[in-house]
Amino acid sequence: MTRWYTEKKREHFYKEAKRLGYRARSAFKLLQIQQKFHVIKKNDIVLDLGAAPGSWSQIAKEITGKHGIVIGVDLSTIKPIIGITFLQGDMTQDETIEKIREKLKEKKVDVVISDMSPDISGNYSVDHARSIYLGEQALKTVDMLLKNGGNFVCKVFSGENLNNFIQKVKDRFKIVKQFVPKASRKSSSEVYVIGKYFKIN
Repeated sequence: MTRWYTEKKREHFYKEAKRLGYRARSAFKLLQIQQKFHVIKKNDIVLDLGAAPGSWSQIAKEITGKHGIVIGVDLSTIKPIIGITFLQGDMTQDETIEKIREKLKEKKVDVVISDMSPDISGNYSVDHARSIYLGEQALKTVDMLLKNGGNFVCKVFSGENLNNFIQKVKDRFKIVKQFVPKASRKSSSEVYVIGKYFKIN
């Protein structure tokens, strides 16, 4: 019964994504995060890390509207979407940060969202450690590019290093929450860490 329900739910979000023109079902994860935490506002500048295939950038653009700016970054190339800037780059490399800075023209971003995920090895502790490493890369980006009072959304896999990562987010943000969207697969260990109101040290 549970497995049938999970498959059904997965199919539902997949079909809805197709129907609404979103590039992946993960669009609904960001929508559900937004409904609960209101991390993105109209006219915001949003930086989307691990953006491929572009569904989170699509949602961010819908929310920020015509005058909002959305920059998506990924190791993979992303098929263009009108009104969104996609950059190909590795967030662990300084040159990628420089590329982003050039696009921002000295501005800071209002929101950093990260759906970055490691290549899954099948070894849970390795995958968890890699996901935390990517989360820490996202936090480095926050330190460099997020404006005072800005917001943060980051996917990590739960495990032994999660509390330590959450503490690092708490050091930087006034409000920190964990959230598992309904659109996440039941079998997934992913958790989204939401930071609101960035405190510049």
